[in-house]
Amino acid sequence: MGSLAGALQVVADRQDLSLPVEVVEHSPLFGAVVPTIVPHRLALEVSASRVERRWSVTGCEPDQNMALIEGATTDLDQIVKAARAWRDGESLARIVQLAPFVELTGRFEVLGRDPAGMVESEWQHLLVEAAGTDWPEYRALIDAAYDEPRLRRLYPFTSHWSLRFSTRTRPHLSREILVCIHPGRSKDYVVTMGYTGDEIGQTSTAEAAVSLAVQHLPPNLGAATYGAV
Repeated sequence: MGSLAGALQVVADRQDLSLPVEVVEHSPLFGAVVPTIVPHRLALEVSASRVERRWSVTGCEPDQNMALIEGATTDLDQIVKAARAWRDGESLARIVQLAPFVELTGRFEVLGRDPAGMVESEWQHLLVEAAGTDWPEYRALIDAAYDEPRLRRLYPFTSHWSLRFSTRTRPHLSREILVCIHPGRSKDYVVTMGYTGDEIGQTSTAEAAVSLAVQHLPPNLGAATYGAV
């Protein structure tokens, strides 16, 4: 068809679906985007694998450019169904019903750049991500940190699976919270100041690691704010 966008358009026409598709100019065979009519979503990104007949989608929100849905399939008809639903503003749960290959990341749509909503959305993503891993120590860490009220109102993020915190949401995270919790694999948790900084201590449980981290938070921390420039 000359491009991935062209192939998507042919499939959409075959299904009698109105679906505007745009070419990714620097990679027309492997990328396309489908605009959406709703302002709280970015255009859906569609990608083709370079090594097998397989396609994937990523749907992000605009304020942090974080994925709300993602998934891969060998069925281009399913890609078109997901793209149409995303374009039309169908709920995330409804998109999964219409195109079962789509997976929810745990994040939910937050309107108006509400920082409390963004914080909770990111926590839900980490909980979903952790539940899907074969790593009991990591799951226990995310669960324990989420159960701690002083951490739950901060914006969580990970670097190489180590848990960190910010007083601002993305796109501009803060730097004043240095404490970092590293999960082990069949070994102790490690709490440090900074990702590669001085070690504060080691604990045998996630709950103890969270408690130790809380003791080293900066004083008088409030709830997280939006990470504007």
